[in-house]
Amino acid sequence: MSVGTLPTPHLPGSPAARPSTARQRLRAGVGLRALHHLKVLETHPPVEWLEVHSENYFGQHSSQRRSLEKIRAHYLLSLHGVGLSLGSTDPLRLEHLSELADLVCDLEPVFVSEHLSWSSIDGRFTNDLLPLPYTEEALHHMVSRVSQVQEFLKRRILIENVSSYLQFSCSQVPEWEFLAALVHRSGCGILLDVNNLYVSAVNHGFDGCTYLEGIPPNAVQEVHLAGHVSHRIGQHSIRIDSHGTQVSEAVWNLYRAALQYFASPPALIEWDTDIPALEVLIAEAEKADRVAEALHALAA
Repeated sequence: MSVGTLPTPHLPGSPAARPSTARQRLRAGVGLRALHHLKVLETHPPVEWLEVHSENYFGQHSSQRRSLEKIRAHYLLSLHGVGLSLGSTDPLRLEHLSELADLVCDLEPVFVSEHLSWSSIDGRFTNDLLPLPYTEEALHHMVSRVSQVQEFLKRRILIENVSSYLQFSCSQVPEWEFLAALVHRSGCGILLDVNNLYVSAVNHGFDGCTYLEGIPPNAVQEVHLAGHVSHRIGQHSIRIDSHGTQVSEAVWNLYRAALQYFASPPALIEWDTDIPALEVLIAEAEKADRVAEALHALAA
């Protein structure tokens, strides 16, 4: 697959929203879910930034939006989308993009991100983020879609790798080469989900460090850390990206490896099912900081 030589577009954002400035100072954050809104507002826990699913806060007058605006007065925010279905051949929905643009304008997030995936066809959505075939045609399509979103929002977005359980036989390159080419052609950044990377590496039998080596170092602006589970199907064991447990030691080890490739992107603890007390999430974020600090101390 030819990477090409298209220039990286200049995509301005407000100074508070530029990942390149934020990455120098942000410690680990946590994913904010609705059941923790009140506690965050009442106790102001010691975490620098919070990430939310964008679509949960569409509608300027919703109670969720009002709560988030109050929280934004105390914390930096990141907007993580799950509904654009960038890899789909369905047209991008103007209503969705307009709601996202309003949210970005109101909250001035540090990061805006979406996924290297598709989840809709003919207007019907699945409840999952499905992988793409890694072909030149799919790359051209993703470059076009990402570029449209960035032009609409007038800022760079980050694209996250998803966990996968099947691979397309027509793929021409591995995922990391596809993602690197997408960065080069569209000017987007990367949200590296280390748990998703580990899950896919185990399921498909590739080396996670080979993936890390293939990613443009300066493109990684944010890291996700989460939990997974192992299921047995017949004679095979498969890892499932559950986001419902603490980060495993294997994922912590891969995170340590990632920190040696990339310039300390801020980590985010993501927990979406069986959500624990806020204190558990904060403890995981503090562990991520200790891991990063220990590596920096060794390198000093």
